[in-house]
Amino acid sequence: MTSTLNDRYNAVLDARTAGNTVSAVELVDSVLEAARQSGASDVHLIPLESGLDVLWRIDGVLHPVTQLANNIATNVVARLKVLSGLLTYRNETPQEGRIQSPTNDDVEMRVSTFPTLFGEKAVIRLFAGSGRYQRLASLGLPADVRSGLGDVLMESGGVTLVCGPAGSGKTTTIYACLRELADKFGSQRSLVSLEDPIEAVIPGVAQSQINPTVGFDYETGLKSLMRQDPEVILVGEIRDRVAAETVFQAALTGHLVLTTFHAGSATGAICRLSDMGIEPYLLRTGLLGIVAQRLVRKLCECSRESSESESLLGLDMTSCRVPTGCEKCRGTGYYGRLLLAEFLRTESSEVGRAILSQSDSDELESLAVSAGMKTRWKRGLEAANSGETSPAELRRVFGFSG
Repeated sequence: MTSTLNDRYNAVLDARTAGNTVSAVELVDSVLEAARQSGASDVHLIPLESGLDVLWRIDGVLHPVTQLANNIATNVVARLKVLSGLLTYRNETPQEGRIQSPTNDDVEMRVSTFPTLFGEKAVIRLFAGSGRYQRLASLGLPADVRSGLGDVLMESGGVTLVCGPAGSGKTTTIYACLRELADKFGSQRSLVSLEDPIEAVIPGVAQSQINPTVGFDYETGLKSLMRQDPEVILVGEIRDRVAAETVFQAALTGHLVLTTFHAGSATGAICRLSDMGIEPYLLRTGLLGIVAQRLVRKLCECSRESSESESLLGLDMTSCRVPTGCEKCRGTGYYGRLLLAEFLRTESSEVGRAILSQSDSDELESLAVSAGMKTRWKRGLEAANSGETSPAELRRVFGFSG
């Protein structure tokens, strides 16, 4: 895997420099271009005493690519800061910026720098450009989740949550929801957003980016937006109690609110919101539905069958498919990713009563499953049984508590 990615990077670098002296400009351009060609979602530049390590995250996993010499490492990070509009003379504090790509609308980049012992670490996130964000039908959501989500998007008020850890595709899903609404209703509905940052332009939506340094935070923005006569509000993320309370107040006053939240499961999201101090009656009456999702790597066609206990990793299976590695999958054994999602509606009377009584996550999940919810873990087991993914990948993503 390392040699394959290193070869790809060097091929792009050689094509750009054509034997001339390599500059920081060529190095940065070659790293970003080769990362895009390899399907990387993130590029990590980590300063070490001996140089600058370059790693790419592909299908959720970091892979080493190359190491840049110490004498040019500082210039590489400085070049990135210039491209993203950051202050090159400030290296003692974190900064965030964005690289606008005038020639490539398919990929946009967000840059984050952070001071470390041997210099500034930089992480570049490559995400789909405005023209590539998808609709719900093309996300790979299970049919029942897609149907349930489509139903709640037609409501006139309430909160729809999309949950999961970082890198689980929450933004892709929430943007797809907003695109569905923009396509369906056009100018008949007022659609607005409050984001940090705006990751893609959605035609028909009035998008705003918060700026806490001037007092424009989520709380202030949400309160002001509610006086802008909107019908649908997208809030990039619930980060604290104040933002959560404002989101639910907006929902109870006749607004459809779409937002993301860091939680491990649909029922876990309810418990986390409750722990943040959101009143049970707000959760019961304000929540329309919760999507909780994870991304797992799909096995490449080069995978093989195995019945060894070491391959099953404690799962209730007699055999499974395991990764081997080939040129197509760059030696990883995996190619592409699979979306595992669960959808919880709070309209069930049993689930609603459990929310009001502040039941724990396990009890809520048991009631939700009885009401028809299929969990992400259950979908993951089905994917492993059908050979779409491996037990090792399920354990990597879910751990050993499943």
